[in-house]
Amino acid sequence: MADVLAARLSRRQTLRGGMSVTAAALLGGVGLTACSSDDDNSSAPAPAPTPAPAPTPATPPKLGFTAVAKNKNDLVTVPEGYQVSILHALGDPMHWGDESWKDDGSESADSYQRRIGDGHDGMYYFGLSDAGAYQAERSDRGLLCVNHEYVVAPYGLHPAGRSAGAARNAAEVEKEIYAHGISVAEVRRETAGTSMVRGSRFNRRVTSATTMDFTGPARGAALLATKFSAGGTQTRGTNNNCANGYTPWGTYLTCEENFLNVISRAAGDDAKRSAKEVVGLNRYGLPQNRKSPYLWETAGTADLFARWDSSVVGASAADDYRNTINTFGWVVEIDPFAPDSVPAKRTALGRFNHEGAWPAPAVVGKPIVMYQGDDARNEYIYKFVSKAVWDAADVGKGLVAGAKYLDEGTLYVAKFNADGSGEWLELTYGKNGLDATNAAYPFADQGDVVTHARLAADKLGATKMDRPEWGAVNPLNSEVYMTLTNNSNRVATTATPTGSQLKPDAANPRYYEDMKGTTSQKGNPNGHIIRWREDAASVTKFAWDIYLFGAQADAAADVNLSGLTAVNDFSSPDGLYFDKRGMLWVQTDDGAYTDVTNCMMLAAVPGKVGDGGAANAAGGTSTIKGANATADTLRRFLVGPKECEITGIAMTPDNKTLFFNVQHPGEEGTPDWAAKTYGSNWPASQTDATAKKRPRSATVVVTRKDGGEIGV
Repeated sequence: MADVLAARLSRRQTLRGGMSVTAAALLGGVGLTACSSDDDNSSAPAPAPTPAPAPTPATPPKLGFTAVAKNKNDLVTVPEGYQVSILHALGDPMHWGDESWKDDGSESADSYQRRIGDGHDGMYYFGLSDAGAYQAERSDRGLLCVNHEYVVAPYGLHPAGRSAGAARNAAEVEKEIYAHGISVAEVRRETAGTSMVRGSRFNRRVTSATTMDFTGPARGAALLATKFSAGGTQTRGTNNNCANGYTPWGTYLTCEENFLNVISRAAGDDAKRSAKEVVGLNRYGLPQNRKSPYLWETAGTADLFARWDSSVVGASAADDYRNTINTFGWVVEIDPFAPDSVPAKRTALGRFNHEGAWPAPAVVGKPIVMYQGDDARNEYIYKFVSKAVWDAADVGKGLVAGAKYLDEGTLYVAKFNADGSGEWLELTYGKNGLDATNAAYPFADQGDVVTHARLAADKLGATKMDRPEWGAVNPLNSEVYMTLTNNSNRVATTATPTGSQLKPDAANPRYYEDMKGTTSQKGNPNGHIIRWREDAASVTKFAWDIYLFGAQADAAADVNLSGLTAVNDFSSPDGLYFDKRGMLWVQTDDGAYTDVTNCMMLAAVPGKVGDGGAANAAGGTSTIKGANATADTLRRFLVGPKECEITGIAMTPDNKTLFFNVQHPGEEGTPDWAAKTYGSNWPASQTDATAKKRPRSATVVVTRKDGGEIGV
């Protein structure tokens, strides 16, 4: 305990003064990881509540910062007048009793049930009242929910990277299982800055071993039956959680994306399955004789490991984990204000590589609407409309409200027409041929439809998109934006597509070659952002255009269709977020432009659907684009450290504290463990350019030095 307290005191002293000279030299004020004291045991008075924010303006504010230049530095670069600090990073303890992260991978597997996980990704901030309830307008005290998408090999968790061999080390796998999932942490803003409240009763880890309930139409289905829950009502764990969402009643939505990272299937397993099962498994990327990259199932026969093998090995589904694959790919609802509550996998929202789930503004007397993307090449965009209509009295009712709004409703998939119109196609059993007569995959019931939403969308002829990633809804006009990160499977309009290749279409219009140094990249390597406006008179109609095309500033005009310049050019848009003022934030996960710059985040003042016009994209496909960007409407706000992804964003209601995540800094480097040479040394390099420490994913806090609102 003395070591723990000494480490805490050392960090607090560093935050408050010991690093001020170095920090000022780097960014004009940078803090290290900081932990406040336990709110239940501290004698310090609680901070005073912040006043309610001003009413939402009719138009977003103007951008008020100098654009950050593209760079390849090993630190977060922010505009003049701004400062950053690290809220928490991989391995930081959330409670007392676990020692601080030691930069050597020696922390126990068990302790990662109480430490910050790896691969920080989507997140959301919930204001916390003095009574411990959801208080939407509270800015100085809140709960920050952060996804931990995956474990970043080879750094961080293990002493010298992952052990070699066909069979994984059990202790390493156990640590990786607990390092996935979600962290819920109390945060407070005080005079010294914003920090995590170590020891808060709200601090919680949800991992790949946490028990969860199934709800909605697939609950109890034979498709979800496992040795753990023969009745298909529960499972364990949430995995590879990328983007996120939130609900108007104050709960967190975490979304399961690349779950194939952890699931394997044996050779010869097709012969033990029905033809229908094989179709479903193949459509979701799990053919027989498929080994997962993590190989968790090879660590031993204990149930903690065996459950990652989705093969038939027992007499029935109640005797094995043949259906493990079907227990992932869902939206998971977590009540951050009830640390002992059991998370719920809401099956009515469908199963696929969920990037996130984003609500439209809640309107009393109207249904709750959620937008979702399936992040894989040539996959779909979805919408869920609740059966129940919104009642503001449900704020604060947690998972009870979640059951009311998210367990019954209608799931739709999007079709984008070439003329700028769009249709939402209903994915309901018994409609549009979604029944047992469907030859490609005979659906049994609505539980089968939502479990195999991709196959249902195939049947209806929805539009295959260039990797739908994050979405966001403009609070000022309810228009919806979604990033389409890239797609190497687009081919020329004159080509004959093979396999998973597709020709461009109006909503995914570009085919071109983009050089990264001497490497040729073809298809749509830089991505774009699509947006749409719902028809006020019809739940199934919308109008769309393409808001922005990612491109280098010096690209040809039919590639750089948005007229990007040095202050705002970008590639591979990924994270997307509207703050309450209507300002849009765009983050990149880029592999196409990284010879020029690290990944970045931009701020935008968006227009509206229809503010541009017709255009011809590279490759000859006609499309509909938004107005060109200018330095006044789109500007680079920050650039991240080496080899990272900039992802996850949240802001306090008063717009004065911005949180974002740096994921996998230095991931491409080959470490020299003895010499401590890594591809990046961030976050240590943020305050010490000579630091030789392991790179870690982390959550960053951005504020203005003068205490004002962010971005203006």
